[in-house]
Amino acid sequence: MEQLTQSLKDGTMEILEVPFPALNAGQVLVRNHYSLISAGTEGKTVKDARLGYIGKARARKDEVKKVIQTAKTIGFIETYRLVMNKLDAPSALGYSSAGEVIAVADDVKDFCIGDLVACGGSSAVHAEVVAIPVNLCVKLSKHADLKSASFATVGAIALQGLRQADLRLAESCVVIGLGLIGQLTILLLKAAGVKVIAIDIDHNQVAKAKQIGADISILRNDLTLAEQISYFTNGFGADAVIITASSSSTDPIDLAGELCRKKGKVIIVGAVPTGFARKNYYVKELEIKMSCSYGPGRYDAEYEDGGLDYPYAYVRWTENRNMQAFTELIQSGNLNLNQVISHEFNFHDAKKAYDMILEKKEAFAGIVLKYDISKELKSTVQFTKSSASPQKAKIAFIGAGAFAQNMILPRLQKMPVEFVGVTTGKPNNSANIASKYGFKFSTDKSSDIFNNNNINTVFITTRHDSHYDFVIEGIKNKKNIFVEKPLCMNEVELSEIIKLQNNSPNLLMVGFNRRFAPLIKNIKKGLNASVPVSINYRINAGTVAADHWTQNPSIGGGRIIGEVCHFIDLCRHIANSPILYLSASCMKTPSNTEDTLIINLSFENGSVATVSYFGNGPKELPKEQLEVFSAGTAYILQDFKTLTVYGKAKKVFNENQDKGHGQELVEFIEAINKGSQSPIAFEEIAESMLATFKTIESIRSNGKSISIKDSLK
Repeated sequence: MEQLTQSLKDGTMEILEVPFPALNAGQVLVRNHYSLISAGTEGKTVKDARLGYIGKARARKDEVKKVIQTAKTIGFIETYRLVMNKLDAPSALGYSSAGEVIAVADDVKDFCIGDLVACGGSSAVHAEVVAIPVNLCVKLSKHADLKSASFATVGAIALQGLRQADLRLAESCVVIGLGLIGQLTILLLKAAGVKVIAIDIDHNQVAKAKQIGADISILRNDLTLAEQISYFTNGFGADAVIITASSSSTDPIDLAGELCRKKGKVIIVGAVPTGFARKNYYVKELEIKMSCSYGPGRYDAEYEDGGLDYPYAYVRWTENRNMQAFTELIQSGNLNLNQVISHEFNFHDAKKAYDMILEKKEAFAGIVLKYDISKELKSTVQFTKSSASPQKAKIAFIGAGAFAQNMILPRLQKMPVEFVGVTTGKPNNSANIASKYGFKFSTDKSSDIFNNNNINTVFITTRHDSHYDFVIEGIKNKKNIFVEKPLCMNEVELSEIIKLQNNSPNLLMVGFNRRFAPLIKNIKKGLNASVPVSINYRINAGTVAADHWTQNPSIGGGRIIGEVCHFIDLCRHIANSPILYLSASCMKTPSNTEDTLIINLSFENGSVATVSYFGNGPKELPKEQLEVFSAGTAYILQDFKTLTVYGKAKKVFNENQDKGHGQELVEFIEAINKGSQSPIAFEEIAESMLATFKTIESIRSNGKSISIKDSLK
C-alpha cells in the first residue's frame, strides 16, 4: 500500500510503498476513501520541515535545549547521529480520515469488516490503509458521505469548543480566527441556534464566513468592529468568544476580553498565548476555559490506545462521542460541509495541495484527498539486495523504534549480517528502515518473519508487553533471539520461556548491555574472582510521568520490570555469583509509581550489593554512579564516562560514554556466526529477571527477604 510522508531533514514529500500497519489488540484496519488535510497544523509541520537547520532550531527551541543537554551527557558525535537519524526518518502526515473496515482485531466486537467509519488521531494518516484504535473510530451509516465524514476529527475539535462555551439558543458568540476549525465552529453554532459574529485578518475568510451563515463577518482591522458588535448585542457584548486562531500575538485574547459581556466566557481552541491584558478580564469577571482538542480522552493512553471508555453518565461527551455526534449531524442533514470543502485532490497529487497551502496564492478551507479504492493493495513490500554469504547471521526486526534505529541498526550495519525482513507498527517506519539498511522486505505480519526459513535471527524491540509472545514464537520456530529488556512481564511467562529454551539449541539473549561496557570490563579485569565484592549502585533515574506507557502495568510493566532489571543484572555480573537473597523497599509517591527504591542483594560467594534507584532526583546530577569495593581496592564509575581506581596507586580512565551497546552486538553476532555459546548465559538472564520480579514481591511484602536460589528450583 502507499502512504504520504515527508522528510524532517529537508522537507521532501513523497508517497512511499509501505506494508500495512500492524493490527494490534483493540484496533480496526481501515481502507481510506478520503482523508482531510488540516491546513493549519499540517501546513506548519510541512513549513518547518522545509526550513534549513537554523530555521528548524528557531522553530523548535525546546527541542534544541534537549539536544544540548543530550550532547553534554553522551557527547557531540553521538548526539549528532541521534538527531540526524531522527531527521532522516520519513514522517507521516494527517489525523482525520474516513473509509471501510477491512480487518478487526480478535478482541474488537463493535466493528465488522465492511463497516464504514470515520477515523481520528495520529494513526489516521494520509495512507491507503490505517490501523485505528476503537475509541478513535466511529461507525457510520451504510450510505454515509465519506468525504464529509473525513472531517470528523477536526469537527470534534470545533464541537468540543462549543461544549466548553455552553451556549444556549439565541445567545451570541464571537469566533476569532476563521480557518477550517473556525468555519466549522460557525456551522455548528448556527445549527445550535446561536447568533454568530466572525472575525479574521483575511478578507477571503471573512467573506467565506458570511457565505456559510455568520450573522456578522468583520475584518480585524475594521475601525467599526467594536461598535458593530456592541450594536448587534444590544450594548452588552457577546455571551462567549471562541478563539480558533493560531497566532504568536496576544491580540486574539485581548480582543476577546474587549468583546465579551460581563460574566461571559472566553474559550481557547487555537494556539494563542494567554498573557492577556488584565483590565477587561478583571472588570468583567470573565471566565477563561481551554478546550482540549477532540474532548475528554485526548492524550489519555488508556482511553485512546487501551480502549477504556469513560462512564457515559459521568463523562457525557468524550472525544469518541464528539466524533460520533459530528458525523450524525452530517448524516441527518443538519450540517452541510459542502460549504467548507474548497478543494479535492487525488491522493497522488497530495504535494500540490501542500504547495497551495504554503504559497497561499488562492483561498482554501477544507482540503480532502481522494483514494483510488479500485486499486489492489499489497501488504508486504519487497526490496532487492544481493545475496550474502551463508555464514552470516540472517536477521529480521520486529519493532524498530528510536532505540533500535539509534543504538542497534547502525551498529549491525557494520557487522557480517544479512538484513532480511522488518515489521513495525508504523508502515512508513518499516519502509524507511528496509530501504535505509537494505532489508529484503518489510511486512505488517510477524508470521512473515517467524515462518521465513531464510531468517535465523530475530531482534525484538517492541513494547514490553509483546516480548513474551514474540520470544515464544521465536523459540518454537528455531530462531536465535535478541530481545530488548525485559525478557517478559511476570514469573509465569518466565517459567514458560525457561521450559522451552532449555530444550532449544538456539541463542536467547536479552539486551543487558551494561555488562559489555569497556569500563565495566576494566573493573572485571581488576577483580580477583575468588574474592567477594561489595557494590553500591546509585541510579538517578529521573521522573517519568505516571501516564507514560512504561509506567502502565499491563504495557510497560513499570520501571522496575522495564529498567531496574538492567542494574540487578550488572550487579550479578560483577559479583560473578548467583543471587541468594533479595530484599527491597520503596518510597511512597503521590502517583503510586514504584520508581524510588532500594534493593539489597546477597550472593552465593559472599558478595553483597545495594541498588538505589531514585526517580526523584535532579536532571543536573549524572544518571549512574557505580562503586565496587574488593580487597583494599575501590572502583568508582561515573556515568560510564570516567572510572577511578583507588588502591595502591590511583588510576583514572576516561572514555566517551559507552554503555556497551556496540560490544554486546559484536559478541552476539560472533556467537551466531561461529556457533559458540551466548555472550550471556541464559541461566543468568533468567536469574536476573526472576530477581526483578521478586523485587516487586519484596516491596509488597514490606521488605521481606526472598530466596532467589530456591525460587529457581
